[in-house]
Amino acid sequence: MSTFDTPLPPFSSSDPHATFLSSTCLDLLLIELVPLAHRLAHDLSLPLSTTTTTTTTTSSNTSTSPPNPNPTSPPPPPSSTNLDDDELRESVFYRLELLGYRVGHGLAERFSRDRARMNDTLDVIKFCCKDLWTIVFRKQIDNLKTNHRGVYVLTDNTFRPFSRMSTEAGGGALVRAQPYLWFPCGVIRGALANMGVQASVQAETTELPGAIFKIETIGRVG
Repeated sequence: MSTFDTPLPPFSSSDPHATFLSSTCLDLLLIELVPLAHRLAHDLSLPLSTTTTTTTTTSSNTSTSPPNPNPTSPPPPPSSTNLDDDELRESVFYRLELLGYRVGHGLAERFSRDRARMNDTLDVIKFCCKDLWTIVFRKQIDNLKTNHRGVYVLTDNTFRPFSRMSTEAGGGALVRAQPYLWFPCGVIRGALANMGVQASVQAETTELPGAIFKIETIGRVG
């Protein structure tokens, strides 16, 4: 079942045919996503063998990569060479944000299909603040502000992935926490895209466990 609500008949914990997923699984997944993205970026940055390099070069000469269909999506990760810190960070961001985009797009498709079409962008943003955030993080966004010119600021005072993170002074907690915001940025952008709103999403944290997400809409499709 894809909900955190108490299961209703005919679903029950005693039903041998019902399929359930513990909400703790998502918590564990979110904890592991960032280290996994770092490992992938590091492993893919290792020097390739001569044979692999030759094959890759030959293939690249006979094919052309398609253009990025979404102008608001992050740039593709750097090629598989030794990466410096900035390139590694961008590679990790790309993987986490794109993964979040796919998750958000799918969740919006699943949980908005029985709703009336939301023609107003603010209604779409409110859906993300209430329904989507509750599905993913089991709580609603605490505060929503807008300048009514396409900019929306969402504040989560107790962002769930930060709830167990160390806040020891001088420990660089804010720096270490930043990558954990990239996946939810993608979730928001994917959900908005599914409902016809093209936007860029940025996030920051100034004090744990709070998180601030800034959405800048580019326009609506359809």
